[in-house]
Amino acid sequence: MSSLRKIAVDGIEKLPIYEPGKPIEEVARELGLDPDGIVKLASNENALGPSPAALKAMQACAGEMHRYPDGGSYRLRRAIAGKLGVAPEQVLPGNGSNELIELLGHVFLGPGRGVVVSDCAFVVYRLVAAASSAPVTTVPMRAFTHDLDAMLKAITPETRLVFIANPNNPTGTMVGQDEIDRFMAVVPDDVVVCFDEAYIELLPPERRPDTLRHVRAGRNVFCLRTFSKTYGLAGLRVGYAVAPRDGIELLERVRQPFNVNAMALAAAEAALGDDLHVERTDGMVRDGLKQIEAGLRARGIEYVPSVVNFMLVKVGMGRERFCRLQTEGVIARPMDVYGLPEYIRVTVGTSRENERFLEALDRTRG
Repeated sequence: MSSLRKIAVDGIEKLPIYEPGKPIEEVARELGLDPDGIVKLASNENALGPSPAALKAMQACAGEMHRYPDGGSYRLRRAIAGKLGVAPEQVLPGNGSNELIELLGHVFLGPGRGVVVSDCAFVVYRLVAAASSAPVTTVPMRAFTHDLDAMLKAITPETRLVFIANPNNPTGTMVGQDEIDRFMAVVPDDVVVCFDEAYIELLPPERRPDTLRHVRAGRNVFCLRTFSKTYGLAGLRVGYAVAPRDGIELLERVRQPFNVNAMALAAAEAALGDDLHVERTDGMVRDGLKQIEAGLRARGIEYVPSVVNFMLVKVGMGRERFCRLQTEGVIARPMDVYGLPEYIRVTVGTSRENERFLEALDRTRG
C-alpha cells in the first residue's frame, strides 16, 4: 500500500464518490444480459438520440481531429449569444455544465466562503463545496420544490454562492418567474446566484422563467445550460454559462485551455439551430410523462409530478428495487444519496421503453 493517502489534502478522503447512472455495457457484463435487450432510463438522456444536425456537423469535422479546438469557442459563443440576446462576452462554453459548477467553486468558494443549496438538489453542488472546504447550508425543500424564502433566510454574511436548479434534478419540479423575481429583489448584492437550467428547453416556452433578465440587469447571476439533455449530446460534454462580463472573465481565469473539444463545439453550434429536434423531444417527453403517470396511477404507485424528462417514483426500498429492475433489463437510478431511500428516478424514454419500465415494476413487486 502506498503512502499517498497520508500526503493528500485534508478532507479529500472523506469526499463521497459521485454515482452516475450505470452504463448498459456494465449491467450486461455484471448480470450476463444481452446489451441489446437492456433499457437505460437512469441518466435523463434524450431517447431520440443526438440532434441530426449535430450528427452531420460531427461527421463533417471528424477529419480535423488532429487540430486543437478553438480555445475561445468563437463561433459557438456567438451562436449562443445571438439566440439568447446577450453579448458574446457574456457567454462561456464549458466541458458540460458540471465543469462550470466546478469553476464557480474555484472562483467564489473556500474556507469561510459558504454556499446555500436545497437538500434534494443536484449532489455535485455539495461535492464542489466540499472540495473547496466551503461550509454548506442545506435548506429543506417544500413539496419536493426549492423553497426560495427559506433559502433566502439561510443566507449569512459568509454566504457567497446560492445554487438554484430549475427545473430541479432529481425531483422534476420547478419554481416560477414570480418566485424567482421576489427572491432576486432581496438577495444581498454580495451573494452570487447560480440558476442551473440544464432542463430549461424541455419546458414549454411560456413556462420558462426569464432568468437572463437578471444577467442583462447586471446582477451577480450565472445561468448554466447544457447540450446534454434536450439536444442529445451528453457524450460530448458541452454546456455554457451566461453571466455579466466580469463574471465570465473570472471563470476564464480558472478554466483549462481547450476545455471544449472541437467536435463538441461543431455539434453544439449545429444543434442550437435544430428546432425540429427540440420540438420532437418535447413531444416525446410530454407523451411519455402522461404514459408513465397513467401507468403508475393504475398500479397505485406514488410519484412526484414532473415538468421534465424524469420522474421520482416511490417504490419502498429504492436501492433494492433498482437492483431488481436491473435483472429485468431496466436501469433506473436509486435516490438514497439524495436522502430519498424510498424512491428511484426514472427517465422518460420512448413509448416502448416506458412500457418496459412499467412491466418491470410489476415483475419486481413483493
